[in-house]
Amino acid sequence: MTIDKSIYIQNIYYMLSYAFQILKQEDYRQVAGEKFDKIHDLFAAILEKGIARQVKQGLYHEYIPMQEDLSVMRGKLNINETLRLQVQREQKLSCEFDEFSEDNLYNQILKVTIHRLIKAEDVAVERKQALKKLIVFFGNVRLIQPDHIAWNRLIYQRNNRNYELLLNICYLVLNGLLQTTEDGNYKLLSFSDEHMERLYEKFILEYYKQHHPELNPKSAQVEWNLTETPDDKMIQFLPKMQTDITLQKGNKSLIIDAKYYGKAMIEKYDKVTLRSSHLYQIFAYVKNMDNKNKGNVSGLLLYAKTEEEVFPEGEPFVIGGSSIGARTLDLNQPFNRISLQLDDIVNYYFSGISKTE
Repeated sequence: MTIDKSIYIQNIYYMLSYAFQILKQEDYRQVAGEKFDKIHDLFAAILEKGIARQVKQGLYHEYIPMQEDLSVMRGKLNINETLRLQVQREQKLSCEFDEFSEDNLYNQILKVTIHRLIKAEDVAVERKQALKKLIVFFGNVRLIQPDHIAWNRLIYQRNNRNYELLLNICYLVLNGLLQTTEDGNYKLLSFSDEHMERLYEKFILEYYKQHHPELNPKSAQVEWNLTETPDDKMIQFLPKMQTDITLQKGNKSLIIDAKYYGKAMIEKYDKVTLRSSHLYQIFAYVKNMDNKNKGNVSGLLLYAKTEEEVFPEGEPFVIGGSSIGARTLDLNQPFNRISLQLDDIVNYYFSGISKTE
């Protein structure tokens, strides 16, 4: 099977639009209508529209801790540093204060991403020109090194909610860029499995939330089915079982484990098999959720199909009284067919349920 890159990239846009509902707003409709042959050209187009919108609304400001040696008192006095200045015969005060500034981590990430995309090889010239016009508005924002970004410090609230999509795109861009040593340009690597996996999971969950809310889609935590209460000191060593997607109606539940790999199957000793660790994981989720062994909890490994490979298409296994299945979601086709595949899963496990538009 030959991958149609334009269809595949367009589907990534649709997945992003489910994961981040803001993409369905008016500003981004032009992006949805374009065809892209390069994944990072798509990202550049999304950032161009989103950052332009943010510039119009005003860049996000937050209070930044500052320390400066000043002639007049401001904020809080740093006594030790002030004494040091006096010893050096400098007539200044060491002051600590908070400044309401746009030079914060959120805007720093946007600036370095724009900078990288402008120098990247496979971003369209017109897109680069548009980004060059936008970077002018970041004159008061420092250009930081991407490998120093503390992504876990990003917190989204009412005042910066619009940044969530933009900074997720920035993360995907910055983790797919490799600086060359010859001319200082940047070469874009392929969009790796690691980058796609989280997006793939979130897309499926949000798709079911929008079209099948009656199944109460969520990422649920499964409790260990402990037959005896262990010592509290031992409980902390049990890993958390967090499902990607859990669907539920009445007394029936389906746990979906979304997997994005270049190849879903592995070959071992001249035999093609499912990955054993994936089967063990979904089986553990199912058996611990079905703690009364009623067989009303099913598990499904849902692999993204991006390459041609042999894959078992048929009825799920029944292991220990529980249904454990594996399917592929073919991403190399128009999005309406992807939608049909997701709806078919619902119809199979929860028969007679229609799609909510």
